[in-house]
Order: sequence, then C-alpha cells, then structure tokens
Amino acid sequence: MEAKAIAKHIRIAPRKIRIVVDLIRGKNVGEAFKILKFTPKVGSRVVEKVLHSAVANAEHNYDMNVDSLYVSEIFVDQDSTMKRVHPRSRGQAFKILKHASHVTVVVKERA
Repeated sequence: MEAKAIAKHIRIAPRKIRIVVDLIRGKNVGEAFKILKFTPKVGSRVVEKVLHSAVANAEHNYDMNVDSLYVSEIFVDQDSTMKRVHPRSRGQAFKILKHASHVTVVVKERA
C-alpha cells in the first residue's frame, strides 16, 4: 500500500525545492523529519508539511504503521510561471519570471 500527498501552487522555484527533496528520498519517515528540521533551506518547511500530510493519510486512510513508513517517491513539478516586467533605463523593460511548483510525496510501508 502507498499513501500520497500533493502540495500545489507553491511559490518557490522548483530547483530550490529539488535540493531539499533529494536529501530525503528513500529515507525512513522519522529520519526524513529530522533532516528537514535542521535544513536551512526555504523549501524544507513546505516539504515537511507535505510529508506530514502523507504520513497522516497513511495512518488514517490505510491503517499503516507510522514507524515502518519510508519515502518511496518524492518529486517536484513545475507550475505555471508568472511573468512580470521590471522597468529599466531609456524606456527598456526586463522580464522577471516568478516560478511556482507542485510537490508530491508518496510513502510506503517497509516489509
């Protein structure tokens, strides 16, 4: 069995969150929470919330044992990009791209 949680429209660039996600892929849930707690990246708080939601889904919906859960899949997809304009000298305009992302966490029970 597997339990899943998705956070959509997170206003952090996907490449910033992927740095955090790569730290906890394949780890036990308890170890993953400890890693996320002490990681000083902006995306660690978001990933921690999604992981907590996936663990709660596993416990409540599928009656899984929380102590035997591990992060089987975790990935970040790119959301739509907001395009903004920054005025520059002599009437020029530079583009600013504000990226957003979707975070998906899947947890499974170890045999």
